[in-house]
Amino acid sequence: MSGAARAKTEPRAWQRMLSGRRLDLLNPSPLDVELSDIAHGLARVARWNGQTNGDHAFSVAQHSLVVEAIFRQQNRCNADDCLMALLHDAPEYVIGDMISPFKAVVGGGYKTVEKRLEAAVHLRFGLPPATPASLKAKIKKADQVAAFFEATELAGFSHAEAVKFFGAPRGITLEMIEIAPLPATLAQQRFADRFEALERERGPLAAAV
Repeated sequence: MSGAARAKTEPRAWQRMLSGRRLDLLNPSPLDVELSDIAHGLARVARWNGQTNGDHAFSVAQHSLVVEAIFRQQNRCNADDCLMALLHDAPEYVIGDMISPFKAVVGGGYKTVEKRLEAAVHLRFGLPPATPASLKAKIKKADQVAAFFEATELAGFSHAEAVKFFGAPRGITLEMIEIAPLPATLAQQRFADRFEALERERGPLAAAV
């Protein structure tokens, strides 16, 4: 088969972003990662497949803000740690939010793409390609606390169900987090604002990346 024929038959493996970047999904480059695209995309990806109460979807951008806030409450951490918490679901600006039961069915292919995207995002902002295991576990703990409150307050889970799947939150109360779903544009702005605040804490070297 000629090169021209292959070009016509091979599926497109990149996505055009509103920034104008073309992000290769199979081999993403940090040079094609833009914070504006991440904030825009995550603010329009619904948690829980959109099955939540309220006039607006509970977005991954807002979830990320909640997780980072809980992470700060639970740990002594620096700005790099907090940024990795804020960006823990960043690949979903490209691949969407897949609920855990479906991830288990899909298997390794999804995880491979997710890890490559995570590495590209991290490298773009001067972070390690992969979140260190000990830090990842702490972020996961904050993620589970956020999931508990989202499940019980927004997604119709009973308290017992939420405890079974996510564990009982300790040291964090509903009053400490903002769980009411925000409009997409507001969630987008708050995500971007928090990112910029953390970049200022990280200093000029991080900002220059």
